[in-house]
Amino acid sequence: MPALFLAQPAIRASPKVTNDRACRSFCRYSSPATVSKAFHHTISWRNGVRSTRGTLLYPGIKRVAAREVQPGRRVASSPTALFTGIVQGLSEVKKMEKKPDDFMTLTMRFPSGAVDGVQIGASIAINGTCLTVTKQEGDECCFDLIKETLRATNLGDLDIGSVANFERSARMGDEIGGHQVSGHVDCKAVVTKVEDSENNRRLVFTVPEEWMKYILPKGFIAIDGCSLTIGEVSGNTFSVYLIPETLRVTVFGTKAEGDSVNIEVERQTQAIVNTVERYLAERNML
Repeated sequence: MPALFLAQPAIRASPKVTNDRACRSFCRYSSPATVSKAFHHTISWRNGVRSTRGTLLYPGIKRVAAREVQPGRRVASSPTALFTGIVQGLSEVKKMEKKPDDFMTLTMRFPSGAVDGVQIGASIAINGTCLTVTKQEGDECCFDLIKETLRATNLGDLDIGSVANFERSARMGDEIGGHQVSGHVDCKAVVTKVEDSENNRRLVFTVPEEWMKYILPKGFIAIDGCSLTIGEVSGNTFSVYLIPETLRVTVFGTKAEGDSVNIEVERQTQAIVNTVERYLAERNML
């Protein structure tokens, strides 16, 4: 099934929408169920390809593009993520310009060619934190960090010469090699144990207790933007196991006890846990 990654628009098509561009956006980003409700479909077959053509039932929208689906294939679901959790390499802090009111401009240097074609306003995850490009020159990009970003993430702990994981935002058709990651950091964790063997490394992290209900053995988690599988879970700690390739391309090869990392829990797990808790609470079953 093809993978889509663009952020879900907050506004759906409505009777007030009156242009073809909005119509195409509605078709592109709405869920199949929403589209099917809004369309009157006609199905035809030509050369083994099923063509679904329809007209939106909302007034004011006159045309839609045909959607063609190969027999036996599913239509991709709505895009819901910006990143995949597959770190693309290491970036280096070149400049940190602190300004009044806990505001900072961060300049990062990337590997040669890694930010070719990036546009002002594009999103790049630095240590798992979704940041907006405000300036780009060659292999360097600038980002603005506000008070909340500095408080909630480990970016404020960086120094000139520090390295950080980076991942450019995913595009339609890119493979989800890890899991869907939003780039919205939930909390910081601390490395409490490092165990090295010949070909792998085990890291143990201590996390604020309120976030542990979303951290389950064999589940997904994003640590400094890297999609990893959770190992053991005990109390308010959990572990991960790292292969040599992960150590080569990420910051985890140099992490030591006491270092902080950014944590983003897996959103589907979070939604399920919160929904079940709310359901039980409403029925006085907790």
